[in-house]
Amino acid sequence: MNDNILDIQNITKNFAGVKALDNVSFSVKRGEVHALMGENGAGKSTLIKILTGIYRADTGEIFFDEKKCVFPNALSAQHAGISTIYQELNMIPYLSVSENIFLGRYPMKREGIDWKTMNEKAQKLVDDIGVKIDARKPLNTYGTAKQQIISILRAISLESKLIVMDEPTSSLDTNEVDILFGIIDKLKKNGVAIIFISHRLDEVYRMCDRITVLKDGQYEGTYESKELSQYDLLNKMIGRKIVAGDNQKAKRDMSGEDCVLEVSHINRVPHVRDVSFELHRGEIVGFAGLLGAGRTEIARIIFGCDIPDSGEIKVENQPVHFRTPTDAVAHGLAFCTENRREEGLFPDISVQNNISVSALSQICTAGFIHLKKRKQLSTGYIEKLGIKTPSGEQLIKNLSGGNQQKVILARWLATNPKLIIFDEPTRGIDVGAKQEIEKLICEFSERGISVLFISSEMSELVRNCDRIIVLRDGMIVGELKGDEISEKNIMWIIANKKSIDSLM
Repeated sequence: MNDNILDIQNITKNFAGVKALDNVSFSVKRGEVHALMGENGAGKSTLIKILTGIYRADTGEIFFDEKKCVFPNALSAQHAGISTIYQELNMIPYLSVSENIFLGRYPMKREGIDWKTMNEKAQKLVDDIGVKIDARKPLNTYGTAKQQIISILRAISLESKLIVMDEPTSSLDTNEVDILFGIIDKLKKNGVAIIFISHRLDEVYRMCDRITVLKDGQYEGTYESKELSQYDLLNKMIGRKIVAGDNQKAKRDMSGEDCVLEVSHINRVPHVRDVSFELHRGEIVGFAGLLGAGRTEIARIIFGCDIPDSGEIKVENQPVHFRTPTDAVAHGLAFCTENRREEGLFPDISVQNNISVSALSQICTAGFIHLKKRKQLSTGYIEKLGIKTPSGEQLIKNLSGGNQQKVILARWLATNPKLIIFDEPTRGIDVGAKQEIEKLICEFSERGISVLFISSEMSELVRNCDRIIVLRDGMIVGELKGDEISEKNIMWIIANKKSIDSLM
């Protein structure tokens, strides 16, 4: 018998002329836990969707259990023995645990569903893994962690030969992760193969036998976990050799300036853990870290989108308790969200309305919008930021990504902010627009506006930030300033979870 349960050979996939996967090949052995690693956009999700029949590859072949397979849909992949457990659970909350486990495969008798048999089988699956779950209770009576376990039990009930786990621990605490890993160990001993996708490096090295790395849709290599250090893994994911002496502008020591934002020991389980830092007037502080490090989650807490479990936030030395983003805006904060299309724009209204929506108090009289003031406000920012649009009446959805981002910046500048949070401000825009956005951010800083800069592109952080705070697994693991700031040092801290002081 072939040692490999899965062989993926020369898979290529294009979307509108863009290569999502380019001649990717790798294999998974029977009974192994195999990590699939790569940055956002590396091609992991596309590859899994091809494997499970959601997409069709343009070229290439898949051999599963020594048979060539072309799955027309996800159900056919499931029937062949491939199950997928997604980060976002795809179960029905108001059905019972047993109904969710056997969904679409209910045991039947002449009168209809054989509830007794189904409940007994489901309860046996639960009892076998040692978790306290009543299979007869509705799914929504259990928290996210147990629902994740129930989704795994469903895959076990299907007698799957290969289970794909996409960020299975993202919503679990330490004890719950231990339970999950115990289940994975049992599956492995029973010969079930696991493809494990996770941003948590410690978990990858704890559970996985081998690691396959994708970079920009291409196969970077497959490595034995014990032979690949975390630092080397990060280098392969980033895709270029990181060396000392990266180009960067002169860094400023802003510690003598007034403190605009002070965050003390904030927690929000499981994504943010005991985070404390300060941000001074006119300072640009960067958040560095891999996907899932907690960068966006911290920003959302600061801006009042999410409420922390504990901790304190001060704005200009005054404690604040933001319950909504409106509270944050009233205190001089602004937030350029990572999800520009869904959270940052009103796509079906004009550029000038998108700019003025956060500054209605400046253009309204007795509850009515003063059209001349609105036009003056929007026209002024269109000129200041160089927004390329035929007129302020143009629908914002017709602008390029870079100009849409500038409109969002204009909206927040109209509120006269003390602090702007930028979450991936250059994602999805061209190189020229990136340079313009970075230049604007530096100009805001020179005008005394404090900036919290979140980016997955470490080179952006190195170019623009006065200080860089490095995050991993929801915690601050290091800070860089002055001559310490380089991509090499950021990577070292992420990989080793130690301050750069230990390198000195």
